[in-house]
Amino acid sequence: MRLAVMQGRLLPPSDGCFQCFPRVRWKEEFSLAAEASLDAIEWIYDFSGEDENPIGTDDGLAEMRRLAEECNIAVVSVCADYFMECPLAKADAIESKERIDKLLWLLDRCKLAGVRRVVIPFVDNSRIDNDADEARAVEVLRRVLGYAEGANTELHLETSLDPQRFASLLDKLPHPYLKANYDAGNSASLGYDVLEEIAAYGARIGSVHIKDRVRGGGTVPLGTGNADIPLVLSELFRIGYKGDFVMQIARGEAGKELPWIRHNRDLVLGQLHAAGFGVGANR
Repeated sequence: MRLAVMQGRLLPPSDGCFQCFPRVRWKEEFSLAAEASLDAIEWIYDFSGEDENPIGTDDGLAEMRRLAEECNIAVVSVCADYFMECPLAKADAIESKERIDKLLWLLDRCKLAGVRRVVIPFVDNSRIDNDADEARAVEVLRRVLGYAEGANTELHLETSLDPQRFASLLDKLPHPYLKANYDAGNSASLGYDVLEEIAAYGARIGSVHIKDRVRGGGTVPLGTGNADIPLVLSELFRIGYKGDFVMQIARGEAGKELPWIRHNRDLVLGQLHAAGFGVGANR
């Protein structure tokens, strides 16, 4: 169980993007994460930065592993924002094949990198809007889950589906390598009830994004929105959650990322310990 940060949050925004792969300065985040006393980074693989993402080359992977070992910062998860621009649930036959091939390729790279989970977003542009979208998503996932198991890399779904519909989707895919990513901020923005969510699919939650949002709105600093993070954490502890926690928090003042991350780390650690978790004990 690790406390991680979403890649890019330890650096000023790249090209004005709130979240994207930091193409120029990605190497710096390993030492910065160590300075912030974190355990891990959740890597971003997105569409605009794919050509410069080191996960795509053997030399790049070697450099990632070197920095991870040198700084004692794990990279065990990838947030596949590539599929925000190229949705798996909204594609014709040709597009679907190309996107499945890309996902299989990414799983191969994750196997080489030692990455143990890929978070696939079905939110915003890639959200599941109707039964046809859901059927396409289920078909794609069924086709790749055996491959994911061979790569020893789980697929974690981040969706905007309501609790019962998300549980129904997961029930259609009863594979040990298919899990849910729980995003506290997204759930708060959509007005979902924490207790209902945990009751519906809590046993399938494999990873958690720590974030705060206002209902119907965007990301805000922790404790200023509608996410009841203490309740989320206490419920996760109650059901025996054993996965990681990734801070996908609101950005602070540009140029002051490190103290902002340290502040949020302390806040989150306090909430985790209050809920009963022993996260961050290694630092």
